[in-house]
Amino acid sequence: MDETTNIFRKRKSVSMRGEQLVFWAFRASTYIVLLCGAAVFLTIFFKGAGTVFKTEAPFINTTFFTEAPETLYVFEYKGEDMEMGDKAFRAFKESNPDAEKVRTSTFAYSAGGIWPAIAGTLLLVVGSMTIALVLGVSAAVYLSEYARDGAFIRFVRLAILNLAGVPSIVFGLFGFGMFVSFFGWNVSLLAGWFTLAFMVLPVVITASEESLQAVPQGFREGSLALGATQWQTIRKNVMPYALPGILTSSILGIARVAGETAPIMFTAAYVVRDKLPWEDLMNATDFFFQGVMALPYHIYVVSSKIPQNEYTERVQYGTAFVFLLLVASIAATSIVLRNHLRNRYKW
Repeated sequence: MDETTNIFRKRKSVSMRGEQLVFWAFRASTYIVLLCGAAVFLTIFFKGAGTVFKTEAPFINTTFFTEAPETLYVFEYKGEDMEMGDKAFRAFKESNPDAEKVRTSTFAYSAGGIWPAIAGTLLLVVGSMTIALVLGVSAAVYLSEYARDGAFIRFVRLAILNLAGVPSIVFGLFGFGMFVSFFGWNVSLLAGWFTLAFMVLPVVITASEESLQAVPQGFREGSLALGATQWQTIRKNVMPYALPGILTSSILGIARVAGETAPIMFTAAYVVRDKLPWEDLMNATDFFFQGVMALPYHIYVVSSKIPQNEYTERVQYGTAFVFLLLVASIAATSIVLRNHLRNRYKW
């Protein structure tokens, strides 16, 4: 039978053609976004890999991972082009008295490494997520298991959802006013921890509450029927099955905490700090009141606050490369733990 005379063939109306056009527009937009994202990541990967890796053993630029940022000195000495960090250049001048007359070009933050920024970022992420998970899960347990649904509880939930959309710089200003100035914590780890924790708290509370509510009600009723208290029921029969969802919220929180610049710029980060928080402490509490360097703030400084050239570009892409690897590693650890708990607790 000829297809043109088939009465059962699908005829495309104007609305169907329009729907198909919209479908392909959405599809093309998705592919364009994916290609742009891939281009960004590939650029960071290829340019950053040149800074992080070497072509000779041990094939990793250990200096970049173990030293603090330094000023780079570029000069010509006895017909040879040389590049040295600040410490190496001072030692070179001491061993070569004739080097005092050498004309040098200096480039800030273009030598040394990013170890203080790596350590500071890890401390900020671990500390802030610990606070956020403790407060967020506690709030979620109360809202899901103890609170009675009413106008006030609905208002609280609405306020939590609204806080999730507040720009990060507003949280930075809040942290500066509350923790740095009012509490007198100054620019410190503690101020940064609480500022970042409050910033991701709405995400943690919302995701944790949804995970708790997803646990079947029969688990609670069976436990209560056997004589367990409400807290025993929550701790033994509800929380273990909600943990995968809670860890999902931690993954989202880690990605946001690690990548924020404005909050830590106001509350926790210094442009340059050679000493790590655990060095030269007078007492144990001094650790919490030390400012730190952080990878996102370091990227911001070397990308916008100093003259741009081929030397600063190496640091920019190398720092971004390490930063992405660090965030991906922390998130991957949470994903592996989440999958392990999902396989262990099934219903």
